[in-house]
Amino acid sequence: MQTRITKIDCDKPEMLEIRCHSISDEVREIVAFVKSRQGQLTGIADERQYEISISDIIYIESVDNKAFIYTKSKVYETRQKLYELQEMLKEKHFLRVSKSTLLNLMKVSAIKPALNSRFTAVLFSGEQIVITRKYVPELKKALKGDS
Repeated sequence: MQTRITKIDCDKPEMLEIRCHSISDEVREIVAFVKSRQGQLTGIADERQYEISISDIIYIESVDNKAFIYTKSKVYETRQKLYELQEMLKEKHFLRVSKSTLLNLMKVSAIKPALNSRFTAVLFSGEQIVITRKYVPELKKALKGDS
């Protein structure tokens, strides 16, 4: 399959076009991936409201009944509950990895075993997130593509 990228002016809408002989599993997978990266969440930082692209989110953590969205450059607070965010992001490569954390699997560089049947997700940023044993089976399913 050939690929071509064409840069366009900022005033024109972006569009992805796939030209194929038939709609194969590979094509469906590409479309699902592109759709999974679309969308935004609302977060608050410095008493201002921001729209955060889902593809920029590294993980979301709940601390003291407040949810925080972590990106490469900033941390935002959101009014939504972790379970609500989990439901919204389930088709977007996010996975619950502990009672208080949703992880963007697209930001994980490696997963390594830890103590007590836990795993550690090593992020591209170098940060490490603990995956508790309760959520390891879901992680294995997601990595196999069964989710």
